[in-house]
Order: sequence, then structure tokens, then C-alpha cells
Amino acid sequence: MRVLIAPDCFGGTLTAPEAAEAIAAGWRSGAPDDELTLCPLADGGPGFVDVLYSALGGHLHHRSVSGPLGSFTDAVWLEHDGTAYIECAQACGLTLVPKEERDALGAHTIGVGELIRHALDSGVHTIVVGLGGSGSTDGGSGLFRALGAIPVGEDGEPLPPGGGPLIDTARLVGEADLRGVKLIAASDVENPLLGKDGAARVFGPQKGADDLAVRRLERSLTRWADVLGEVAGRDIRDEQGAGAAGGLGAALIALGATVESGAGVVRRLTGLDAALDQAQLVVTGEGSFDFQSLRGKLVTRVSGAASERGVPCVVLAGQVSVGRRRAASAGVEQAYSVAEHVGSAEASLADPAGTLTQLAKHVSGQWRL
Repeated sequence: MRVLIAPDCFGGTLTAPEAAEAIAAGWRSGAPDDELTLCPLADGGPGFVDVLYSALGGHLHHRSVSGPLGSFTDAVWLEHDGTAYIECAQACGLTLVPKEERDALGAHTIGVGELIRHALDSGVHTIVVGLGGSGSTDGGSGLFRALGAIPVGEDGEPLPPGGGPLIDTARLVGEADLRGVKLIAASDVENPLLGKDGAARVFGPQKGADDLAVRRLERSLTRWADVLGEVAGRDIRDEQGAGAAGGLGAALIALGATVESGAGVVRRLTGLDAALDQAQLVVTGEGSFDFQSLRGKLVTRVSGAASERGVPCVVLAGQVSVGRRRAASAGVEQAYSVAEHVGSAEASLADPAGTLTQLAKHVSGQWRL
């Protein structure tokens, strides 16, 4: 049987390539005669660079950049065939800040701009920025700072970094110079910048914002949207993807970026469709298969594509909270939980790769087409 193994990352425990290898190890043990194709995936968020490097090769550039709260963090971007692939989560990711230290008003995207600046210095002609998993809600103002455009107040003094201070933005001093490169925002969501579906109200709470901070961020981003509109020459606040990564999408749009689905970018570059065409069974997975998975996340995009081809698809996840009927409506034949298989979430987290391998071996014995 020809089996396509195409997982997303498993939260903060396994990258997508690591998850694919763990599943493959278990499957080979349980069904040694099956022909396996590994195609780890990402949607623009954490793992974006890992997955593309696994598929494309190229050169990895290691840089120390400003993290979301100012301290330096190590980040990697990929150069392949004149294109730079940057993962915003490596510079402003939520996982870079311990939960008790999250600062929704002060977190920023300066490090993302530093990565873009380094890519510009390397002479690339295209820059693709993967959006998702951010810990900031600064509308991409930090990126502007790193590229030479500084938000200032009425007194002409630079504002502190972060989304909170943007409420006092009077104008930009300087211009963000992208040297004519093509810019692509690879987004994991389609949210606008403002409103009930916007960056502050939907994603602010998970970044540490209480109700008061959410209201402050909404007002700040409203003012910032006016500034970005002047840069873009049009109102961009309602454009799809503007609210991605705490409004970083809006900043990229204002600088001329086209918005593409991050999952779509990865799907094209990894050759997922060709692999699906050859598969007799698809195995995908993620850390938690839950109600959010059913709202267009990568795993259900894979299951939907498999269903269109009449190919069964199963999900292996750390935890599963989606009922069988709802899973079936998304093209998932069966969802299996690592935590349930090994007895507890604690046991699964103690050895993420090993327990996922155990589950894959078990599942392989249940599928014979």
C-alpha cells in the first residue's frame, strides 16, 4: 500500500519533519511492506522554514535578532533559488515568551524586520514571510522600525515598541526601504486588522491581553491603520490577512506584499498534490485535533484534498476532541489520540516521538486496503 505521511508540527514538542519521521518509524515497524512517502507540512506558522528546507534544500542563514520583548533570540531563514523564506514565529513567536511574562501591549516585531533586512543584504529578489504563532500585536510597527521607518508622537519623539503605544502615533519618520524586492505574506488566517474578527479581539487574549488591554490594542491598531493607509495609498484594514500575526500582515500589505495562504505555499512547494495523486492512504496529524482544526487548519486541508481524490485519510494527534461525525464531515476517516493510546497526556509528552511512533505502529495494523 502507498501511504502518504503529511503531518503538521505537534505544538511545541515535535517539528513537522520530526513528526513525519516518528510516524514513518512506527508504520514501517507495523507494516514493513507499505511504500511510504513523507511530506511534512506547515501553514506559515511555526515550522514553516523547517518544512520548506526539508522539501527544497537551500541555504539556512542563522541570525541573532530582537525577540518579542527585546532580548535577543536565535532565528533561521532559508534562501533557495533567490527567494528568502522567513518565519515570523522565530523572531516574535508566542513560544519565545514564558506565559507569566507575556506582555501583549509591549511585544513587537522588530526581529522580523531584522530578518528581512538581512535577506535584503543577501541579494534575494523575493521574500516570503510566514505568518502565524506570533506573540505580538504591534501591527508590524516593529518591522517598520527595523527597516528605517520610525513611529513618532506629536512631539516628534520615537514611541516605545509594541502595540500599546501606537495609539499616540502621529506619523512615520523615514521610509521602509525594500529595494524593489517582491514581498509575499504567507498567512495562516484571513482575519482583518480590526473589529470583532481582528487581531486584538481574536488573538490578543492568547498573547496575555485582558479586556482592558484588548480595548487599548484595538484603538492603537485603528490609529496605526490610518498610518499604514498613507503608506499603501489605500485603506488596508479590511483586507484578508491584515490581522495575521498581530497585524504584521497589515504592515506587509502596506509595503506592497501580496497575501497567499501559507498552507497553499507549502502545498505547492512540497509537491503535496502530486503525492496525493499517488497515495492509497493519507496519514496526517497535529498536536491537538480540536474544533479549531475544523476551521480550515492544515490538517483538514489535507483531509479535504484526500477526500476529493477518494483517498481515505486518518489523523494521528496528541489529543483528539473532535467527534467522529464532525471529523468525517472534514474528510477524516478516523482520528487517533496518542494520549489515549499511551494512557495519559503526561505520558505522551514525556516521549513525544516515541509515543507517536507507538501509535503509528498500532494504526498501521488497522489499515489494509
